[in-house]
Amino acid sequence: MKLLVTGAAGQIGWQLQRTLVPLGEVIALSRAELDLSDAEKSAAIVREIQPDVLLNAAAYTAVEKAESEGGLAHTVNAITPGRMAEQLARTGGIMIHYSTDYVFDGSKQEPYIEEDTPNPINEYGRSKLAGEKAIAESGCPYVILRTSWVYDTRGRNFLRTVLRLAREKHELRMVDDQRGAPTWARSVAETTAAIIAKSSSNPWQRTGTYHLTAAGSTTWAGLAQAILQDYEELLAWPAEFGEFSGPLLAKHVFPIGSSVYKAAARRPANSILSNAKLQRDFALGLPDWRHLLRLAMLETIR
Repeated sequence: MKLLVTGAAGQIGWQLQRTLVPLGEVIALSRAELDLSDAEKSAAIVREIQPDVLLNAAAYTAVEKAESEGGLAHTVNAITPGRMAEQLARTGGIMIHYSTDYVFDGSKQEPYIEEDTPNPINEYGRSKLAGEKAIAESGCPYVILRTSWVYDTRGRNFLRTVLRLAREKHELRMVDDQRGAPTWARSVAETTAAIIAKSSSNPWQRTGTYHLTAAGSTTWAGLAQAILQDYEELLAWPAEFGEFSGPLLAKHVFPIGSSVYKAAARRPANSILSNAKLQRDFALGLPDWRHLLRLAMLETIR
């Protein structure tokens, strides 16, 4: 197979380059090589490469800035994915696209299932939902994978931010009234590769929208405390670079309400997604978020 990865420098995109190699020829393009802010040029690149599978890991993810840059967010997250999907419909390729828990408003008390009605409460969520619809209407076979609270040991994300702040401050204050499932980018990439391996027949065995997150749930404050705890326990094997080296000043996380922050964008209080459909259709599922966090940190500081 010929597999095209967009957003190659991002968290999921970088991990996809490592996990997809056994499946075929991997062409991984960064923003400098394929910029989703230019819909027509992006579609032309897809038309030229004609991949069997396009994995769209590129996205506009600046949730706060999206409130004032709604046009750009909509282009990157909706218009361009739709254009690329239209090209795939002509050439017979399939699109795997990554979406978000932010398509829901967070008011449900139970985990969200794929059939729940989306109702995004910020511009980022609205742009991602528009992207889902554009792909579904394009005519190409697709798998949309909604994930949440993605982190990695590289790039800009919550894990590295917590460790940086813990090195600068004696105490951390984190939101404790929003719940979700922190999900390691590598686990998303590995599950994606398994989906392709299980489905790469003509036509694909399964298409549609699926939720893909770690099991269990916590709050941002709970995740931050777990990061500090794991780091302290693993400090005997320090890495030699960045946030994963040297002692931390902060030892504890103080929970606060989201109302304390004057954020431009509203966030859903409940970001927990049910993975039952993924388990039923593909016999795939991820371990508890706590286990994945430990594995991610072990990989970095071992």
